[in-house]
Amino acid sequence: MNLTIGTRGSALALWQAEHVAAAIEKRYTHVHVALRKIKTQGDKILDTPLAKIGTKGLFTKEIEEALLEGRVNLAVHSMKDVPTDLPRGLKLAAVMQREDPRDVFLSRDGRGLRDLKAGERIGTSSLRRKAFLLNRFPGLDVISIRGNVETRIRKIETENLSGILLAAAGIKRMGMEERITEYVDPEIMIPAIGQGALAIEIREDDPETEAFIAHLNDPGTATCVRVERAFLMRLGGGCQVPIAAHCTQQGSEIRVAGAVVHPDGNPIFRDLVVTNSSSPDTGTRLADALIKQGADEILQCVFSNEWEPGPTMDII
Repeated sequence: MNLTIGTRGSALALWQAEHVAAAIEKRYTHVHVALRKIKTQGDKILDTPLAKIGTKGLFTKEIEEALLEGRVNLAVHSMKDVPTDLPRGLKLAAVMQREDPRDVFLSRDGRGLRDLKAGERIGTSSLRRKAFLLNRFPGLDVISIRGNVETRIRKIETENLSGILLAAAGIKRMGMEERITEYVDPEIMIPAIGQGALAIEIREDDPETEAFIAHLNDPGTATCVRVERAFLMRLGGGCQVPIAAHCTQQGSEIRVAGAVVHPDGNPIFRDLVVTNSSSPDTGTRLADALIKQGADEILQCVFSNEWEPGPTMDII
């Protein structure tokens, strides 16, 4: 029995796909899993900030097309890259146990964020990270950088940055944990929707593949991700918009913190819902609370391109 995973070609994406392949082959010894590397639009456009491109599915569309055409059996995505609206005929069949959902700061000289002085340059590919950073440290000069994990780390030296912000999950999966200077407190920077979780996408009419990956689904992570994605869907955003939500579950209690931040750092609208309901409606309720505060004005500003993101450094 052969299965093929569709994946992006970056080192991190390949690690994630190989992680899933190994888990399937370990449980089902008669199954061989191959990888097919697929270049997405997000991989091709490297000289423009993600917020400026503004297209949903930047890192998934071409892989989903391969799924629908039958060229691959399943796709492995970083959950935070998956749009809330999936193409007709596809579904998320498993959400794997979440890695550390926090953001991390990789410093050039070992200093933490609180030690930086006004005007120092920080690199990030995420408008959400930039917005939260400017909210707490308004004097910093936040630069948009693109590229894979290794490329962005090299930019610390080549572009004379004081440091960069990345997702903890990617750094840990790449075995680069020793490069982390600081784990950013979620009270300062709420993680992206789905950050740290891996999603496995398949065709709806493929129960055979679904059976092979059913054991990879983590119910707790899947519940929290559904709540976070309901929050995102209500606000109409994507991974290129300064929207954040993080859901945690302890026993029967669900806690979900969410925020919408202006790209320049202010204003910020944030709230917290604590409930015993694991329904996605919890995320919708949190989004409605932020809309009541005025968060929709920030989103309209971003969606209408009234706010212009800064330049992106060239990626070689």
